[in-house]
Amino acid sequence: MTDNAPPETGPGSDTEVNPYPILSTIDDPKDLRELPVEKLKPLATELRSFLIESVSRTGGHLAAGLGVVELTIALHYVFDTPEDRLVWDVGHQAYPHKILTGRRDRMLGMRKKGGLSGFPKRSESDYDTFGVGHSSTSISAALGMSIAAKLRGERRDVIAVIGDGALGAGMAFEALNHAGPMDPDLLVILNDNEMSISPPVGAISSHLAKLLSGSFYVTMREGSKTALKGMPHLRELVGRWEEHMKGMVMPSTLFEELGFNYIGPIDGHDMDALLRTLRNMKRMPGPRLLHVVTKKGRGYEPAEGQPTVFHGVTPFEVRTGKMKKGGGKTYTKVFGEWLCDAAEQDDRLIGITPAMREGSGLVAFSERFPERYFDVGIAEQHAVTLAAGMACEGMKPVVAIYSTFLQRAYDQLVHDVCLQKLDVTFAVDRAGLVGADGATHAGSYDLSYGRPLPHLVIMAPADENECRQMLQTAYEYPGPAMVRYPRGTGPGVEIEPGLKTLPIGRGEIRREGRDVALLAFGSRVAAAMEAGERLNTTVANMRFVKPLDEALVLDLAERHTLLVTIEENAVAGGAGSAVSEVLADHGIPVRCLHLGLPDQCMEQAAHEQQLATCGLDAPGIEANVRAEMQDLGLGLAQMQGAAGL
Repeated sequence: MTDNAPPETGPGSDTEVNPYPILSTIDDPKDLRELPVEKLKPLATELRSFLIESVSRTGGHLAAGLGVVELTIALHYVFDTPEDRLVWDVGHQAYPHKILTGRRDRMLGMRKKGGLSGFPKRSESDYDTFGVGHSSTSISAALGMSIAAKLRGERRDVIAVIGDGALGAGMAFEALNHAGPMDPDLLVILNDNEMSISPPVGAISSHLAKLLSGSFYVTMREGSKTALKGMPHLRELVGRWEEHMKGMVMPSTLFEELGFNYIGPIDGHDMDALLRTLRNMKRMPGPRLLHVVTKKGRGYEPAEGQPTVFHGVTPFEVRTGKMKKGGGKTYTKVFGEWLCDAAEQDDRLIGITPAMREGSGLVAFSERFPERYFDVGIAEQHAVTLAAGMACEGMKPVVAIYSTFLQRAYDQLVHDVCLQKLDVTFAVDRAGLVGADGATHAGSYDLSYGRPLPHLVIMAPADENECRQMLQTAYEYPGPAMVRYPRGTGPGVEIEPGLKTLPIGRGEIRREGRDVALLAFGSRVAAAMEAGERLNTTVANMRFVKPLDEALVLDLAERHTLLVTIEENAVAGGAGSAVSEVLADHGIPVRCLHLGLPDQCMEQAAHEQQLATCGLDAPGIEANVRAEMQDLGLGLAQMQGAAGL
């Protein structure tokens, strides 16, 4: 624990001594800009302590926010936000921004139902200029804002803050490539938190940054452009000399080649250097890029030592950093164990992830099979096409990816994998609702966007054991296959050893009832069984969304008056739609009720609360089915059947 650790008291405490005397006066960045400069460093200490204390109670993203405390203060101090637009990439690091922009007293409601979003959100605050949740969008959005301001004749600064990991994605480079020739009033801040600057380099870099962003250098640079305008050869020579001199002392001239005036790197925790450099760069015209170096978890020893662990946390004990652990084996853990077991049996297996080693359960695989493990960074499109190339050469790649992130590689899924019927297995984690992470991270659409694709097999396990069997089934299928499973733990079914498979396109009846059949897909099977017991209905575990078990659907339609499909996916185009299509193809006029995610964004709340809101928990399924039964005149018969009358 460092000196910046918060006291026992924290946000919302009734202690007589105010542990945050400066921060408590900041209800808006306008208040911040009224502070004398000498108050900013103590403010940073208070802000860091407040952040640790609040996240320890709510859970959420911690390490990234701790790394940008000084930068956040400096940006709001130097720029006239929200008139000047500040765009955060991804938003993991935006908690200090939320605290300083009027939401300090709401931080204990972070990521809870009706509370603050864990990411910047336009409807939440005027200071959240762009809603985010996926990475690498900030430069494109900021450029769009800058161009719009120019077209409307408005003068404002637009600032995009992007991390070094997010900068590696193709979209960020597309935006940089477009921005340079446009000559916008755009400042890109590259938050580099993967390296550290030793004191000598830091001092030299800070000095150079001050010089290169100062008025003398800018005047000479811009003046020479005008003076040498009619002498292109001499101007080219001077430009090469400038590039050579900067290249001797700076990491790269890449950004200069793209048309940006590159400044840095500077220490992102040096408040004085940040303020001076930002003030200078605010006066500079055109596209600029400031390279700042920060440390994730800054000021909190457990987070500094394990920034990946403290990226996204459950509530924890501040003094020790120990988090509360959940019980049961998660689907992610089931995947990780299967992957290692399958790799032991087949040396063609390759594991690929787009920067989600821990989240997707690949840690053990990466340690046991390092030569067959590939983390491609935040590059989902590349991950999928990389797998396609490997499959062309007889390897058997497994792409571990979140449902919401697979959306970013849809073109590659279609053209590079499915159209060519390549043997790629997709382990799609976080399918369905994801609780506190809200709409941006929910896997609401994978069944809908996967169903139309040729050759793609789509499976949804009802429990942990079925998940393992489906992963092996997908792996042995000689073409593209997707296993989509939810976040968190399953119903607690014992997992059988070995590498067993399931017959493709075959579901099963879990319970026989009368009049009504519940056709449940994946995560909703257990809730359907609970509702089915109370209603005395038939319950089918459909297992496969594509190919659908048409024989089972037709059998159930023949023997029941009402079919109810249940899925943790958007109703539009999902598994229920597949059932209706089969019935329509065979001209069977049976009544259908489709239960799934509604056509709206499901905001953050506990997963159980989200399911209840959608009517997808057992009581919700029961209530929806009872209402439909009553409409069909089946209510009395069902209740009599359930009672054994």
